[in-house]
Amino acid sequence: MKYVIFGGGGFIGSAIADRLLKEGHSLRIFERPRVPPYRTFAPHESVEWISGDLQSKHDLEEAIKGVDGVLHLVSTTLPKSSNEDPVYDVQTNVIATINMLNVMVEQKVDKIVFISSGGTVYGKPVSCPLSEDHPTNPEVSYGISKLAIEKYLYLYSKLHNIKPVILRVANPYGERQRIETAQGAIAAFVSRAVGDKAIDIWGDGSVTRDYIYIQDIASAFSKALEYDGEQITFNIGSGNGTTLNTLIDLIEKITHKNVARNYLPARPFDVPVNVLDCTLAKTHLGWEPKHSLEVGLAQTIRWYVDTLKSE
Repeated sequence: MKYVIFGGGGFIGSAIADRLLKEGHSLRIFERPRVPPYRTFAPHESVEWISGDLQSKHDLEEAIKGVDGVLHLVSTTLPKSSNEDPVYDVQTNVIATINMLNVMVEQKVDKIVFISSGGTVYGKPVSCPLSEDHPTNPEVSYGISKLAIEKYLYLYSKLHNIKPVILRVANPYGERQRIETAQGAIAAFVSRAVGDKAIDIWGDGSVTRDYIYIQDIASAFSKALEYDGEQITFNIGSGNGTTLNTLIDLIEKITHKNVARNYLPARPFDVPVNVLDCTLAKTHLGWEPKHSLEVGLAQTIRWYVDTLKSE
């Protein structure tokens, strides 16, 4: 099949692209201007790398032309900063996605897999682990935009027979995750631990998250592209909660380093616990994570150390 991956050059997108190429698919990877390919592609790999603006209808038309399906991984905002400019968040994410859907309708492309947020769309948990029917009360604009896009995907499925699959992904980690984006505790913690620097912890370290390894996420997207059932929304996580303190303990164990910890005042926007119930994904997609946190962490740390050595 031929797929376009919007955001296919990023941390999550590149892992999905590698997975789909290994499975023999052809890809068109859509990235922002001046974003170079994340690696050199082999002659037998069918990859078309294009640049453009997600808010340009012309660029969307060129990207979607002739494909069998769309993978939408783009977000222009981060949870931490999205409340600073909600108008920008809506314009560049929600409205851009509606334009994408309109182009799909015009070009008769009906399959789309969208990456939503397994943390921010739910808000403060009423019960845990969180299933897909848990109340959705986002407390950041990022989560509201993700949820709005989910609703438009549902609307277009009713109006235009678009076939969406929404993956609410937990806290991702793994190779190629960038430290400078300020998103992802594991990337930040690993970089500081390897560099013999102290780790800042907001609160007492009891904040609990569901960490999911990047290769398991790529597997979920592959399964979602094959899926043709009625269920639309799936949680994608490990199903296990890990505190920040336990996470650092694991990093110490793997790196054989003692890591200094700076405990700072808790932040009001950090919900105490977020763990996903991924039963639907297992039942309908035939997906479940294959990597334990310790295994995924070890591979992530090995990659990070090797990357530092090669620089």
